Amino acid sequence: MQNSVDIITYFRMYPQIFTFWSVISFVFGCCIGSFLNVCIWRVPRGMSIVSPPSHCPKCDHEITALENIPLLSWIFLRGRCSACHEPITIRYFLVELITGLLFALIFLKVVATGEPLTLLLPFFVMTAILICSAFTDCELGIIPNEFTYFGMICGILFSVLLPSAWHQESRVTALLLSLVSLGVSGGLMALCAVAGKKIFHREALGWGDVKFVAAAGALTGLPGALFMVLAGSLAGLVGTPFLRLIPKYRKRRTLRFGPFLAFGMLVWIFFGEALVGMYLQILN
Repeated sequence: MQNSVDIITYFRMYPQIFTFWSVISFVFGCCIGSFLNVCIWRVPRGMSIVSPPSHCPKCDHEITALENIPLLSWIFLRGRCSACHEPITIRYFLVELITGLLFALIFLKVVATGEPLTLLLPFFVMTAILICSAFTDCELGIIPNEFTYFGMICGILFSVLLPSAWHQESRVTALLLSLVSLGVSGGLMALCAVAGKKIFHREALGWGDVKFVAAAGALTGLPGALFMVLAGSLAGLVGTPFLRLIPKYRKRRTLRFGPFLAFGMLVWIFFGEALVGMYLQILN
């Protein structure tokens, strides 16, 4: 805690350094967003994220380094391939922008609340996973295992390497917290999936969603995973009637829960502790 206070004091003394790292967080997030675009397109389709190099899916034109600068390339190319001039979906631009903004806001939030800077790494990874999961679930109705298993592995590794992110000094204690959070959150969601199928006689909750919540538990803890489900459920309850107004989503029989879960986790990352504190005050 003392180190966190020292960091806040340091940034107050040197605001230009704070601004510098905020910009770096945004730029870093945009670069990660560029990679996430590759994952969103290739992973659900069983393609390698390493080869072949980035190319236009319509004419196979290989994307050059100048055409692969986050945000700027899409703007300068006016959203079109330089070779065949076919439109490039705006998703590429949006994913880069959203990732950059979220990374910068997470940095600001962690510093402003005096939390350990080691918390940035699990939050960044969680953000990357929720962006990939939300877009693939929205577009294709699946959350690939590669995303969720990566989150689980990272959560376990970070608990050992960065126990301060769990507000613990003991690596063993942090590891146990991560494993228990993964198991309990995933187990509860699995029970809901099984019970839902028996009650409604069809799949009420996808196993991708179950693993998504388990990964959130491993990275952010059991309270974060449970809040994610609660807030995501409420968002789905409110948002689904509006989605039905869009022709594209009108005929879908099942709710694609991934984007709503992602929203719930973002609420937890930025406002979770404040909301829990307000709730406890009401109880007292």
